[in-house]
Amino acid sequence: MNLEDIAKKAGVSRSTVSRVINDDPNVNALTREKVWQIIRAENFHPNPSARALVTRRTEIVGVVIPTSENIFFTDNSYFPQLLAGLNYGTRDLEYALLLWLGELTAADDNLIRRISNNRQMDGIIIASMEGHHPFFAMIPRLRYPVVMIDRPMLYEDRLSYVTVDNIAAAEMAVEHLIKLGRRRIAHITGHPNIGDAQDRLQGYKNALQRAGLPILPELIIPGHFNRNAGYDGLRQLLPHKPDAIFAAGDTIAIGILQAARDAGLTVPDDLSVIGFDDIDVASQSFPMLTTVRQPVQQKGEKAARLLIDLIEGRAIGPQHIILPTELVVRHSCGASSPLPLR
Repeated sequence: MNLEDIAKKAGVSRSTVSRVINDDPNVNALTREKVWQIIRAENFHPNPSARALVTRRTEIVGVVIPTSENIFFTDNSYFPQLLAGLNYGTRDLEYALLLWLGELTAADDNLIRRISNNRQMDGIIIASMEGHHPFFAMIPRLRYPVVMIDRPMLYEDRLSYVTVDNIAAAEMAVEHLIKLGRRRIAHITGHPNIGDAQDRLQGYKNALQRAGLPILPELIIPGHFNRNAGYDGLRQLLPHKPDAIFAAGDTIAIGILQAARDAGLTVPDDLSVIGFDDIDVASQSFPMLTTVRQPVQQKGEKAARLLIDLIEGRAIGPQHIILPTELVVRHSCGASSPLPLR
């Protein structure tokens, strides 16, 4: 089965079939539908190379995840959910994914150049990236559309991105602790050069200020999005006697739970803990973790669809998509109803 066969069955010219396949807007709607019915009935798949010559598109989307292979392949929740969303968003529109994985430090200059000079991609999606990452210098010179997952630290007014309202989400988490009567609320941050971490820190401060509680530097511990940051962070906090901790990520919170057990503390009686993300382990930890749920898979799917809209001219950048979050109350905070203020 080829274009001529499809054209003969549809009673149109070969060029008309080609125009239908390549989404020419000047083709009559009835003709377009008739041709597509035959294409589907015959299970015909147009030659992608031939189509690329006409559309000048490869229908390949690049995905840059600037993290180490060790972190990527041992993560059992965030990245699998994100990639599932990216796959759904591209597959339905018949695009393929090209994954670029690595920390992309200054030492990876060759890989950074390969990504920026690659001509097989119609566009690129970049997952959370540090504000001073060397790849950022390449972004203004890229020849194709770019969509960031999470708010970028640089070029925010020039880049399209999909994120959640991290400030409001952090405020919601800390306000929950305040309603439960907690007053010495600590925060262990994510990476300081990532926009999500900065926004969650700001939300933490906003909630304390709104409640008339002091922002105490000794209760704010700089960290990273990993268990060690939570474990070591709690050990630093113990002399300052926090009664609650808002962790910038669930992996941090899991480290806090382990450190609390090792220190002889009971969660939530001695210490309340809230995380962020609602990864799978949050509902499997002991005690089960109260956390802010963000729609990771939906972020990936929205980012993919936005990028393809930019590629195909259905959208003009920059576009900013903000997705909702929700507080998932489990057992790590204690009372499910507010305690009296003290």
